[in-house]
Amino acid sequence: MSLDRFYPIFDNTAWLERLLPLGIKLVQLRIKDLSEDAVRSEIRKGKALCNAHGCTLVVNDYWQIAIDEGCDWIHLGQEDLDVADTDAIRKAGIKLGISTHDRAELNRAMALDPDYVALGPVYPTILKKMKWHEQGLDKLTEWRGLIGGTPLVAIGGMSVERAEGAFDAGADVVSAVTDITLNQDPNKRVLEWLEATQ
Repeated sequence: MSLDRFYPIFDNTAWLERLLPLGIKLVQLRIKDLSEDAVRSEIRKGKALCNAHGCTLVVNDYWQIAIDEGCDWIHLGQEDLDVADTDAIRKAGIKLGISTHDRAELNRAMALDPDYVALGPVYPTILKKMKWHEQGLDKLTEWRGLIGGTPLVAIGGMSVERAEGAFDAGADVVSAVTDITLNQDPNKRVLEWLEATQ
């Protein structure tokens, strides 16, 4: 299975409205701290926007809403896996990406036959407090050797300038968040990402 090499993550559909027209083909909607109705509305809107722009939407965490809304992809962190019904996700025909940080989490993820595995944070990240420190490029290479043909996503502290190193280390896909959302010119930055990940 082939995924686009550039995988930005946004916390609301306003970013999708603004940036999908630039040519993004794979995006994650990671919504926090909204009511269930508001989350459902955002996912529904995100799906429509992605359909209009030929982009693949990955829904973070809200697996039941993603099933209800007929989404194609779900991303789950390790805590999400504790409560998610992975059988229901698979029965709905939804593809699944899973976050990993250490070998035990990787083994747990691979037992579920994921459609991609994410490793992070590759570099220090300011996005959220994490118990995991910088994983580094060597760990990407290690993961590459352990997961065979399963697509590998590098996330955490990623930038346009660091993307090539992540690809060289074995990543198939590079994910970015604050390198875009905190940039003075997010539109220009996305165009730089698209050029760097052709």
